[in-house]
Amino acid sequence: EVQLQASGGGLVQSGGSLRLSCVGSGFTFDGSAVGWFRQAPGKEREGISCISGGGSVTYYTDSVKGRFTISRDNADSTVYLQMSNLEPEDTAIYYCNTAGQWGQGTLVTVSS
Repeated sequence: EVQLQASGGGLVQSGGSLRLSCVGSGFTFDGSAVGWFRQAPGKEREGISCISGGGSVTYYTDSVKGRFTISRDNADSTVYLQMSNLEPEDTAIYYCNTAGQWGQGTLVTVSS
């Protein structure tokens, strides 16, 4: 059974940083691309970043480019999302996803 567990969310002031983690199990982790998505209150879920299985290919949506960095440690079956210079608009529940499977989400709240 594919399982993903996201963690690392919290309350941070504007301009601050957080690192999210997504631990995967039940699948071939190093062969699987993993994406981060977020859903802000009243908005649709959007994809913000993803990383290839080997970590050599990454993607960022424009709104987070230059502020967020995705990485992975396949030895620990973990994908990270380092978020810097956070803005109130980044407030959302953050989810990780692989092959259509969703983790439970972690809440990020950025205060102004």
